[in-house]
Amino acid sequence: MAEGILFDIAARIIESLGSLALKEIGLLWGVTDELQKLKNTVSTIQAVLLDAEEQWAVNNHEVKDWLEKLKDVVYDVDDLLDGFSTECLLREMMTRDKMAKKESSKEEEEEQREEI
Repeated sequence: MAEGILFDIAARIIESLGSLALKEIGLLWGVTDELQKLKNTVSTIQAVLLDAEEQWAVNNHEVKDWLEKLKDVVYDVDDLLDGFSTECLLREMMTRDKMAKKESSKEEEEEQREEI
């Protein structure tokens, strides 16, 4: 059922929000409080999804409509966090690349000094 899929995505979102990479991005971009609020909200949604499963079983049309709308929101949040994670990985790679270039330059300078 749809709520099972949403529950799993919500769990993945909560896990992502707890990751060190996203915490670092939150600090860097000044959105730590917003990410914590998002984590709390998704956790609440996850709890409500458990109750929605019972309502789905009795064919409650309002719950089905709500779940469809919620599905869109959950997917948007998941996409947003994927973007944050991608940005964090890119920054980490660029930092490593800069450090490797600096180290390579230092080694080249040392080799040139030794040749002289």
